[in-house]
Amino acid sequence: MPFRIGLLLFPDITQLDMTGPYEVFTKFPEAEVRLIWKTLEPVKAGGGMRIMPDTTFADCPQLDLVCVPGGAGMNPLMEDAETLAFLRKQAPGARYVTSVCTGALVLGAAGLLKGKRATTHWMSHEMLSALGATPVAERVVVDGNLITGGGVTAGIDFALRVAAEAFGEDLAKAIQLGIEYDPHPPFNAGSPEGAGPAVMDRVLTTAAKRQAERAAIVARAAARLAG
Repeated sequence: MPFRIGLLLFPDITQLDMTGPYEVFTKFPEAEVRLIWKTLEPVKAGGGMRIMPDTTFADCPQLDLVCVPGGAGMNPLMEDAETLAFLRKQAPGARYVTSVCTGALVLGAAGLLKGKRATTHWMSHEMLSALGATPVAERVVVDGNLITGGGVTAGIDFALRVAAEAFGEDLAKAIQLGIEYDPHPPFNAGSPEGAGPAVMDRVLTTAAKRQAERAAIVARAAARLAG
């Protein structure tokens, strides 16, 4: 039996949110990994990379694992009826409902985080509460069949945790060794605590417009869920 995995594609996706887990997922036993979007036209990721979907919403079979990556382009997805309907349709039959980075907010807008512990990128972490989740400041959070990963590079950690949950730690460790995932970053700047106030302020200033738009969309999504 194939283990069917579907990663959501969308314009302005952060490609590493998707390609990191994709590399791990393809090494699962009998993995059938799909890239899913509304059409089969190329999707332009943030930074300009073009990625080809291979499955449409309409043609997608029931997935064992559905994953929503993040990126600036997820903002409009929180109000996109077609995307939210697809996730709501897939979630009840999926063995795992998952996200990386701000993809968690899309799950939340679909009503799939209510009463769940979850994580996302540190800049959007506090927005999880408005969508019914309990924010947890961890790299990967497992709550039942909901598995959420933090920002961008956490997608690899997330996918290895999925491997351990689904197939055991031995396989997860073998995949980790095979892809030589042994990070030694040149700087201790991968978290607000490590980066310090000056670097953090620079990043927040750059992202201010996007984050303000995101907060407004989350508020509207929360109001719809409450109604």
